[in-house]
Amino acid sequence: MHSDTSHTTARRRRFLIPTVAAGAALGVVVTAGLTLASPTLAAAAPLAASAIASAAAPEATAETLRDIRVDAQGTLLTARVTLTEAAALTSDIATSGLDLGVADTSVDTAPLEEATERLSKLDVVPMLLVPGLAADAAGVTDKISVRVAELREHLAAAKAQKAAEEAAAAAAAAAAAEAQRQAEAAAAAAAALATANTVDGAKATARQMAASQYGWGDGQFSCLDSLWDKESDWNYQAYNSGSGATGIPQSLPGNKMATFGADWQSNATTQIAWGLDYIERVYGAPCAAWGHSQATDWY
Repeated sequence: MHSDTSHTTARRRRFLIPTVAAGAALGVVVTAGLTLASPTLAAAAPLAASAIASAAAPEATAETLRDIRVDAQGTLLTARVTLTEAAALTSDIATSGLDLGVADTSVDTAPLEEATERLSKLDVVPMLLVPGLAADAAGVTDKISVRVAELREHLAAAKAQKAAEEAAAAAAAAAAAEAQRQAEAAAAAAAALATANTVDGAKATARQMAASQYGWGDGQFSCLDSLWDKESDWNYQAYNSGSGATGIPQSLPGNKMATFGADWQSNATTQIAWGLDYIERVYGAPCAAWGHSQATDWY
């Protein structure tokens, strides 16, 4: 009985050693094969070989294998996210219609799609192949991520330039519109002033101001009309060279009217405003001023 047990144990040990050796050899062969098949994996071959050796080693445990699978799943998720980002970028570039300033704005995702497809078959792929496939997918993912980041920067710069150009155009349009508005306002003001400076315009202004500001009706305006017709013929440019009396109300001196506006020399309305105030302060009403003018030849 003891002799049979020893014989059986020895036989099992003889089979175990070749099996482990074969596993390690298979890891090297598989790694070499993947390296030759994938330029990306070539750079990661040492890492993949180490992981394969760990999986094939006698001390490999269920925990080690689980870690390899978890790492592969993480790599797969990152790869899929990168593919999504690349697709979104391609769509954004097409939608923007902008010139990114680079000759090529494409992202070649075919290698990553292939690597992702291979790695997605974790349930059927031998565990010895998983580290190599993961390394391949990770390498391609990094390259695509760099490409996406570069093009994103170019797209952002193009959008910023477009926004700046649009803002400058909007500012120029706003400035032009404001200049046009000011020009139209100035033209309207000049036309209104020209109308107000005529005899009829001055009389209409005086009638309105006398009624609205002093409560003087048509009777008082009739006296005012006679008074200023005698003084200046309602001419805002009237000037008495003998006395220096100026404007429609014949202010003496003329610069007294500056209290009602710096434009007293060119604006009949400013002269009228001063004249009505003067009559109200000195005579109380136009008819009293007219009576004084008739009696003394001045007011």
